[in-house]
Amino acid sequence: MTETLSIRIDAETKKQLDALARRSKRSKSFLAAEAIAAYVEVEKWQLGEIEAGIADLDEQRVVSHEKVAKWLRSWGRSSEGKPPR
Repeated sequence: MTETLSIRIDAETKKQLDALARRSKRSKSFLAAEAIAAYVEVEKWQLGEIEAGIADLDEQRVVSHEKVAKWLRSWGRSSEGKPPR
């Protein structure tokens, strides 16, 4: 089931969308819907990760900067350390 959504875009973006629609033999509506769906998925994932990080901070599930910096300095050496936990 689909619904209609009206949006305003600048003239240059519309011009580019028109060109992409012609080249891909897809409708502007199809391309816009695909772009919006991809954006929504990425934003949903990103906000979920941010919320999970904040929850980790709230629960004191953190690794100190010093431990991470020490680990990063060991990269590429024969004595490379394991990731801190």
